[in-house]
Amino acid sequence: MNMSNEKKHRVAVVGCGNVGRFAAQAILASRDLELAGIVRRPESLCLRVPPEFANTPVVASIESLGRVEVACLAVPTRQVPKYAEEILSLGINTVDSYDIHRELIHVKKTLDRVAREAGSVAVISAGWDPGTDSLIRVMLEIMAPSGITYTNFGPGMSMGHTTAVRAVPGVKDAISMTYPKGQGVHRRMVYVELDEGADFDSVREAIITDPYFSNDETVVTCTDSVGSLKDLGHGVMIERKGVSGVSSNQRFRFEMSINNPALTGQIMVGAIRAGLKQSPGAYTLPELPLIDFLQGDRDCLLARLV
Repeated sequence: MNMSNEKKHRVAVVGCGNVGRFAAQAILASRDLELAGIVRRPESLCLRVPPEFANTPVVASIESLGRVEVACLAVPTRQVPKYAEEILSLGINTVDSYDIHRELIHVKKTLDRVAREAGSVAVISAGWDPGTDSLIRVMLEIMAPSGITYTNFGPGMSMGHTTAVRAVPGVKDAISMTYPKGQGVHRRMVYVELDEGADFDSVREAIITDPYFSNDETVVTCTDSVGSLKDLGHGVMIERKGVSGVSSNQRFRFEMSINNPALTGQIMVGAIRAGLKQSPGAYTLPELPLIDFLQGDRDCLLARLV
């Protein structure tokens, strides 16, 4: 099917950090989506915008962009519920990459109520974990309903954990690296650059007691500069050993090595597409038909993929 004459859906990206930039690039590369603009905090409007977005409107409010169908929320995880509620209530769909697993269901229930009342759709936790890794875990349980699955992250920079550390009082800059120890156990290596006069012991205590870190071994190290440590690469290996019917020792492994924000941005763009095809409410990725994430004619996609 020729999509050149099809109407493009207008999407705004909220936030212009790593994920926001890659999500905007993925929107520009899509045949069925149009980048309506980038929304930034008023105090950030004066900051430099990447050259590829030189002709893209940059505003302080999504309402300044006119008709927008979807907002891609590329903001820190703990700010997602607030932004999502406000934008969903305007009748605009949202997609986010919320990544605090233990609070995910609570956030979903809250946004589901708001979205249903406003006639909009929220696709939450549309990153790679939670997100596409969640789909892999579902698929493995379909193939081996009884068994155990281990998700092993890294080695690489965790964006959510890094953002959480940067928000700790006394931290000037930081990076959180995740190293897998096997069987779903991880070590978090956190490197912090402190503000002048900040107390390292207080900063360390705030980090290791944060829900992002409290369940893992966490090592916090003070450094003069974290700039030389930054690397957007990450990865995951998901393993399952289980039983299919009554047959034991079914073993599966999924592994990838990725540019973290680039993959997150691309998955969010697929979720934008899927959300446009749903009834009002809030959804996680496993609740959505996989075919809805792809651009193109459904019959053509099925003929190629099935």
